[in-house]
Amino acid sequence: MIMLKQVIGKHSIGKLRPFLCQTSRGFHNGRTVLAPRSFFGVEDYMDDDTSRPYTYQKEKKSKNPDKHVSFKQRTVAYMEPFTLDVFISKRFVSASLTHRVTCKQVAVAGTNSKDVKAVLRSRCDIPACMSIGRILSERAKEADVYTASYTPRDQDKFEGKIRAVVQSLIDNGIDVKIYLD
Repeated sequence: MIMLKQVIGKHSIGKLRPFLCQTSRGFHNGRTVLAPRSFFGVEDYMDDDTSRPYTYQKEKKSKNPDKHVSFKQRTVAYMEPFTLDVFISKRFVSASLTHRVTCKQVAVAGTNSKDVKAVLRSRCDIPACMSIGRILSERAKEADVYTASYTPRDQDKFEGKIRAVVQSLIDNGIDVKIYLD
């Protein structure tokens, strides 16, 4: 107590404030008010619309609360489990069959592979696309895949080289269901 009196000096001990309170100045009334401090030393400001402190994350609301997921949307991944993906660039063509639930590629064929590259004259023309479809259908049959679904990407049109790959798959015994938007 003696050391405390030396630190404070001439001030009386009766006017000391508790240690867990901090003085803060109000904006409108100009008086000094005792404000309790939070555990971390930062005041918990309250939001206008809720009674929780501002530090809590507000719950996410969906943009469309009336959106309903149909039975077909929930079950299509299991009813049509294999999807066809075709990629065509300026230099090569590749296609793959992927299991939709496990995301594993069942069969892959591309004109960049060594065995196909040596046989083809050009790696990006229509005959190359047809040979990729034939090779992919053979590899899919080895993996016991006989059906697939194909939805073209947003920038792709279902014509030309993409159509040649899909048509070659259909001609070689793979049933491809095409979804055009």
